[in-house]
Order: sequence, then structure tokens, then C-alpha cells
Amino acid sequence: MLEATQFEYDLALLDWHLELGADEAIGETPINRYALEKPAPKPKPAAAPAPHTPITAAPVAFNSTPLAQACNSLDALRSEVESFAHCTLKQGARTTVFCDGNPAARVMIIGEAPGREEDREGKPFIGRAGLLLDKMFAAIGLSRHEAAPESALYITNVLPWRPPQNRDPKPEEIALMKPFLLRHIELVQPDFIVTMGNASTKTLRDTALGINKMRGQWGEVLGIPALPLFHPAYLLRSPEKKREAWADLLSLKARLDGK
Repeated sequence: MLEATQFEYDLALLDWHLELGADEAIGETPINRYALEKPAPKPKPAAAPAPHTPITAAPVAFNSTPLAQACNSLDALRSEVESFAHCTLKQGARTTVFCDGNPAARVMIIGEAPGREEDREGKPFIGRAGLLLDKMFAAIGLSRHEAAPESALYITNVLPWRPPQNRDPKPEEIALMKPFLLRHIELVQPDFIVTMGNASTKTLRDTALGINKMRGQWGEVLGIPALPLFHPAYLLRSPEKKREAWADLLSLKARLDGK
């Protein structure tokens, strides 16, 4: 009786499975009935079309030559430089360092850029390097404080603003401000130009040679005799070069004396 009941029970259970759709008693792979089904991955949103970017030409560096050439006096040039807003160096500088000395001087000295002391005082070549420069030229009878043109000096820089942390000027900064420097020379019209150090010598003599190879070699800038000298800041670091600097000063003295 018990066997018949079990058989009937199993047969009823099999019929019930068939009604549910089961068609195989044993599958090929085991199935974990307790595992949760993984959710179907969400469809990725369609990528937005890239915005249309018009093709434009690369920005052209500002041409400062027309502004510089329009200045007909040193006062006008100073005003133009002080209001010039296209050089980023101006943003970090305290002052615009334009010049010092007598504009009627026979000798025009051109340095690189203002340092910390120059930026604070608004004059070129002060501090330790400036004191040495004054002593160097005093030895041949020249001074920035003299009124007489034959014994006076006029001093300026390639750049009127201090580069951050006294770094070397960048080529694009020099190129931007060079027209103002050339106009400065044209307005002063000195008898002789002295380029102090690498930056001013390379800028005005259009050379890649460093000051060690250029010092003492006379050339011309805008038709004016020009002599490269060691920068006084370099002489403070390398006092053994003072002998060569003295020889170059004597060469300038000879030219001034017509020898």
C-alpha cells in the first residue's frame, strides 16, 4: 500500500514538472538554484557628438614696432613703455626701469634686465653690480652723474621689467621689447654703445656667441660703434675676469680719446 502511494506521488510530481515546462530530468551543467541572477548591464548612453571647433590660425605675436617708431622723444618712449600691456613681465614687476644718467652722454650702456634692487628703486644697475659698474667706468673718467656729455654715461636695459626670480629673459620677451630698445638708441644717438653681458650683446649684435667670445670685439649697432663687456654681476662671481674687463675699458677709453 505504501509502495503504491509513493509511486502515485512520484508520478504526480513528474506530471506537475511537465506542466511547468521541465523537459529534461538531468542537465548538462549543474545549476545553483540559490545564486542570484546578475542584473543585465545598463545600456551605455550614446556619446554626444563632438562640438564643431572652427580651425583658426595660431595667434600672432604682437608687433610693437609701430608703437616704438611713433615715439619722437625719450619722454614719449618712456610713456609708451610704461603703458605697454602686452608683456607679461610687467604684471609681476614693481616698477618700469627705463633709464638713468645723461641722455646727452657719448656712451650708452645697455644691460640685460632689472634685478631686485633695480625693480625696487626704478633705476638700472644699482646694488652690488651697479656699484662695481660705477667704479669700472669711473676708472676711465665716466659717470652717470656727470652733466658734461664727454664724461657722462647713459644707462638702460634690453627689458624694462624684472623677470621673476631674476631668471634669464625669454626669446619672445626680448623680441617683443627689442623695437623699443632700438628706438631708444635712435633717440639718444650716442657716439658709442657698450653691451653688458650675454643678453644685450646677443640681442643687438645678432649673434649666438657668448660674451666670453664676443668681449672686446668692436662691432656696430645701428651704425654706432659697439663694444661688448662682461656684466659686473659676472665679474663679482668671477673676479679673475677683471683683467680682461680692464683691457676692454681701456679700448673704449682709446676710442673716446680718438686714438
